[in-house]
Amino acid sequence: MKVIHLSVECFPVAKVGGLADVVGALPKYQRELGIDASVIMPYFNRKFVQEHTFETVATGEFNQGSTLLTYEIIKESTDALGFPLYMVKIPNLLDREEIYCYADEADQWIAFQHAVLHYLKNHEVEVDVLHCHDHHVGLMPFLTRNSTDYKDLASIRTVFTVHNGQYQGWMPWTKGIILPAFDTWKWGLLDWDNLINPLATAIKCCDAYTTVSEGYLEELYQEANGLQHLFYDERGKAHGIVNGIDTAYWNPEIDNLIDENYSQLTVTHGKAENKIAFCSAYGLNPALPLVSYIGRFATEKGADILPRLFEQVLKQNAQQVNVFILGSGDAGIQAGIQQLADQYPRDVSVFFGYNEQLAHQVYASSDLLIMPSRVEPCGLNQLYALKYGTVPVVRKIGGLKDTVVDVREGGYGFLFDEVDADQGAETIGRAIQYLSGNDQLQKVRDKAMALDFSWNKSAKKYKELYNQLLKGHGA
Repeated sequence: MKVIHLSVECFPVAKVGGLADVVGALPKYQRELGIDASVIMPYFNRKFVQEHTFETVATGEFNQGSTLLTYEIIKESTDALGFPLYMVKIPNLLDREEIYCYADEADQWIAFQHAVLHYLKNHEVEVDVLHCHDHHVGLMPFLTRNSTDYKDLASIRTVFTVHNGQYQGWMPWTKGIILPAFDTWKWGLLDWDNLINPLATAIKCCDAYTTVSEGYLEELYQEANGLQHLFYDERGKAHGIVNGIDTAYWNPEIDNLIDENYSQLTVTHGKAENKIAFCSAYGLNPALPLVSYIGRFATEKGADILPRLFEQVLKQNAQQVNVFILGSGDAGIQAGIQQLADQYPRDVSVFFGYNEQLAHQVYASSDLLIMPSRVEPCGLNQLYALKYGTVPVVRKIGGLKDTVVDVREGGYGFLFDEVDADQGAETIGRAIQYLSGNDQLQKVRDKAMALDFSWNKSAKKYKELYNQLLKGHGA
């Protein structure tokens, strides 16, 4: 079985969020199951590309509207990621450094999808399943069936994964002229509220769609930025499959990015040593509980409540708590976090931006990780935290409620109901009090680190879905 994953992100090539982590790991685990899985993504002139060798495997050209575009398909020569990686390079469109935020993004993603179609058809690439990730490649299920130039690809099964249904890739109908020629009687499959909506198109046209947790699938039926009725109407081909983590990369026993490796048996000593080194570097007190946040500064992540939440935590615990915040995003949120750090210089430390090694060190050093998300389709940070013996404090939403069980129910984390600074602070206080006894902390860490959130189980579920589609039984 040959499966090609299409995505604009893939760790460590180009990453903004969890999409990259999924696409950078799932194909590797699928190959261990005997699936011939690979990734095709746009070319980005970033560190990974500059440090690795690529070979050209195909070239071609096509018209995007009245513009003739030439493309090059390059392949990473050593399969360094554990699977074949292909990149699509198009001069002046797919040859840039940044992933997002260009004014002509719609043109970029249309060109990417058109180049992939042209490559698959004209180079007779064998593929059984196209696995498309998020709205950037949401037109592919429509185009393989309805584009007049690419109907040879109509037998390919298409799976579409919704990583975040809030972002849908809306574009005006003026962009319709630059799409590959299609059967105009089918224009309604592209339309939603008088716009071309790639996410809606994918849900209408794919053979099966998946979400990155079962909880998020149920939430999409209730609220999906205007598409909730569509998700519900197409529920017959829906599957909630929780994300996993790459345990070859996120593993405190072998992680070369942390100060001291440790296992479930040596977690107390290992985390203590990492915490001492970390706190020394960031001016914090290793004798105090360390509560951290890692992520984007976005209202979607609940980051706007962090300044007040952490101020409450510090006041309620007589400043016998340390706080570390790693992230970037909304300037207003960042300003509030900086103000908090200025107000409590001995208790709060921040790093604005993203640093992969630092993220690993935070997981290895922290006692608690807070995730007050408004929307969290799956969440990976809580899974990384659990693997490193860091106890998650999370809002009861989406994939967070699917993967974290409160200690009150015999679990290994702490949950709260609303995106509310007082609730979050109270729950952190409950966690600190509960874990203050060494025996209790060890028990919770033991439960957390014994969990299996690797890609093994999820990769098997995807294989079952692919087989189901290829046997013609529908979704």
